[in-house]
Parts: sequence; C-alpha cells; structure tokens
Amino acid sequence: MSDSAVGSINERAAEEFFKKAKEAETAGQKDRAIEFFERALGENPDHEGACFQLAVLYDRSAEDAKAIELYERLTTSEPVHINALLNLAVLYEDNNHYEEARRCLDAILRTNPNHGRARLYMKDVESARAMYLADDDRNIAHRNAILEIPITDFELSVRSRNCLKKMNIRTLGDLLKTGEQELLSYKNFGETSLNEIKSLLAAKGLRLGQGLEDKSRRVAGAVGGGGGGGSAASAAVSNVPPDLLAKSVGELELSVRSRKALQRLAINTVGELASRTEDELLGCKNFGQTSLNELKQQLAQLGMGLRTLEA
Repeated sequence: MSDSAVGSINERAAEEFFKKAKEAETAGQKDRAIEFFERALGENPDHEGACFQLAVLYDRSAEDAKAIELYERLTTSEPVHINALLNLAVLYEDNNHYEEARRCLDAILRTNPNHGRARLYMKDVESARAMYLADDDRNIAHRNAILEIPITDFELSVRSRNCLKKMNIRTLGDLLKTGEQELLSYKNFGETSLNEIKSLLAAKGLRLGQGLEDKSRRVAGAVGGGGGGGSAASAAVSNVPPDLLAKSVGELELSVRSRKALQRLAINTVGELASRTEDELLGCKNFGQTSLNELKQQLAQLGMGLRTLEA
C-alpha cells in the first residue's frame, strides 16, 4: 500500500475519532472526549480541530503543561491560529511567564494590529509583569532582611544563646539551616532549649530545617520553604497509610484556582499537601481563604489536616 493511501486511511480514522470526541463532549463526557481527541491526534498529528479542542479541555482541567504543549503545536504553522495564541497567552500570564505571553500577543497584533482582545490582553500582561517584578523585589528584600537578623536580637536563655554561639549560628538564616537532631546532639543543648528555639521561629512563621528544603517552594511572608522534611511535618501525617499519602492531588475535587496554586507550589501528592501550613498556602498567588477551606475540607474527608507549627 502506498504512503498516500495509508495517509488517507489515517486521516479518515482521525476524522471518525474527532466526531466521536465532539459527541462525547456535547454529552458532558469529558474523559471520553479527551480519549477520542487523543486517538484522533494519534492517527493524524496534524488534525487542527482535535489539537485545539483537546488543548481547551486540558486548559479547563487546569492541566496547564499539556494545554500549553498543544497550543504551541498549533502556533508553529501558518496561518496564525488566533484563538490558540490568545488562550496560550492567558496560560502563560497565569503562570507568570510574561515574556512568552507577550510573544503570543505580538504574533496576533502583527497580523491584526487592531485586534481588540489581543490589545487588551497586552495591557494586562504589561501591568501584571510590572506588579510581579515589584512584588518579587520586595519579597526578596524582606526575606533577606529577616534571615540576616542576629540571634542576639531575641530573648533567649543564657544556655541557648551560648550553645548557638559555639555552634557558629549567628542569624535566623543560620538557624533555618540547622535541624533538630543537630541541635540536640550538641553538648548541654536539651529539649528545653530546643522548644525555646522552635517557639522563637514559630512566632515568625518559620521552623528548624526549613532552609535545607526545596528552595523553589514558595511560602507566605518572610521566607521560602516548606515540604515534608521536618518532624512537625511527619506529625501531621502520622498513622496515615503510605498509599493515601502518595495519592495524587489531581484526584481531589478542587477548583481550577486551587489546582493551579498547588501546581505553582509543586505539590503533587496528598502527603506533600498535608506537610504545608495554612500560611504557606495563603502565600501563593491567587490563593485565598476560599481555596484554603476547600483544601482543608478535602483533607478532612481523608482524616488528615494541614501541618501546624509547634509552639
């Protein structure tokens, strides 16, 4: 069989799968629609309709990475796919990729300088970019200022102060890079001193060992950090079956805003979610009390809760 004949068969199969996908979508069967759109693209990777509709479904499901990949595929060929570029720009802006969002809108405006939505979106992107950079600069400056606060500025017992001095722990930043066991292993440093230090940090929304964890995770207020490394985090998920901790947050019934916030915080499992505090979650862009309550309710249904800082 010739290549052209095979290609024709594949195109017809792709069109059949595309029709089935549209029917499933009309019937409200999202998962089935996604399956058929994917099968259509498997038969014909250049099927523009299947590619766009699948991207839209992934976009609505807060699966940004998959949606972006498909939208990008559509924008590499002529003529310019206006709707794909618009949707892609919104996705990029929502994920703080402002230069990429501008690139998409530029492509539209080069073709149609008077495109109303593209011009409006461009203003939004420019404004959001300026605010993001300003906020980022302020957060970095604030974080660094807090981390550089000398330990001597705090009211500590003589024993705790002397131990920290001998361990060459001079600032809050130094303290965050130190774990509980490291402190307890030092001569004359006991549980009383440990609780005193933990109380000091908790008052500022911080905890021991925080500086040793994944720096890419975002936190509210003073400093970046979080995750499941410390003893407080372990306590939050004690006696919970491992398979439940490994459960994907994608299986939870969450709003699009909550899902995207979890993506920004690199939270992929229920265990990672339970290891976070309320303040850490509220520090994420576009994450408010409604989303927080939603997550707490989902965890409660699993017999779990968010991590709380020990006083």
